Amino acid sequence: MPRPLDGVKVIELGTLIAGPFCARILAEFGAEVIKIEAPGEGDPLRSWRKLYQGTSLWWYLQGRNKRSVAVNLKHPEGVAIVRKLAREADIVVENFRPGVLEKLGLGWDALSAENPGLVMARLSGFGQTGPCKDQAGFGAVGEAMGGLRYVTGFPDRPPVRTGISIGDSIAALWAAIGALMALRHREVNGGKGQVVDVALYEAVFAMMESLVPEFDVFGFVRERTGNVMPGITPSSTHTTRDGKHLIIAANGDAIFKRLMRIVGRDDLAGDPELASNAGRDLRADELYGVIGAWVGEHSAEQVLKVLSGERVPASAIYSVEEMFRDPQFLARAMLETAHLPDGRAFRMPGTVPKLSATPGRTEWLGPRLGEHTEAVLTDLGYARAEIDRLCADGAVARDSGP
Repeated sequence: MPRPLDGVKVIELGTLIAGPFCARILAEFGAEVIKIEAPGEGDPLRSWRKLYQGTSLWWYLQGRNKRSVAVNLKHPEGVAIVRKLAREADIVVENFRPGVLEKLGLGWDALSAENPGLVMARLSGFGQTGPCKDQAGFGAVGEAMGGLRYVTGFPDRPPVRTGISIGDSIAALWAAIGALMALRHREVNGGKGQVVDVALYEAVFAMMESLVPEFDVFGFVRERTGNVMPGITPSSTHTTRDGKHLIIAANGDAIFKRLMRIVGRDDLAGDPELASNAGRDLRADELYGVIGAWVGEHSAEQVLKVLSGERVPASAIYSVEEMFRDPQFLARAMLETAHLPDGRAFRMPGTVPKLSATPGRTEWLGPRLGEHTEAVLTDLGYARAEIDRLCADGAVARDSGP
């Protein structure tokens, strides 16, 4: 079955999360992604979090469908190999600090001069310009500067983070979108390639809803509101009789009325002051007290059954264990089975989004370091003896195991 990015060639010059996640998305939908890794070291993600026989389970997911080529970027012949690869590429994805690739001779000016159609997706903490561009900036810094951390948590406590590297992941999505838009321009409008400049803090900032105009027009600074959706009522977390946590989002006008009737408060359902969100938000504490009291009298199963029957949006707050049992996850193939190198079956997330005619898929898991070095160099026209010499000189390395 064809995939939408079949025939697109991507060179990945990046480590850890933002750049590699961007390239992973492209690989899942058919792009040939050649990942450049340092010999003997590889992407540090290979050893992050939980390891299975010495290799990160996260790596098997993040590196899926990619070809690993071990190239020493401190060696002039290693740099020459990457430049040769970039001449044939459609997209280069990189997340080095601005200026690093330029010092290596792999910056935009050098690569685009040899391949005018090249699209270069550049992910960094603060972007390629501005007074902060040379500063180090991981996703956590982007979340802080971009406004997300400030509004996350409870008002009487310091800001908290989400449990994942959300800033890096958001930046990766913007980079993938930008790269595909640049390809569209090149192919349809006859344009040349261009740089897609993604700053982590801007990627987060772009998701901050009405934060900016509310401050500019009203001087309103959005603060932390805990589990409550700020300014949108009712939408919050509640605890059931059996200690389960549920999200109930009844902020639509008609949905709110249905919920009030469910909890036995027809008076609130018919109250004209509560007919719109503005009125409900003024009485948020009262409404959350009513909803919380009702939820606390019932089990999670009872609450969810009743709300589902009356078309009130609600969900249990899932742990991964609950996802493994959920029929919706299973029906949508969101728990994909693959096999580790020793043959052990394990599950990992399926591909997103779901395309009806050309869906993404997993061809293979994250490869061994340098697993494809020889094959890729052979495709570039290097003879076996020449590859042997490059390995001996330390410019490249062949498959070195996990």
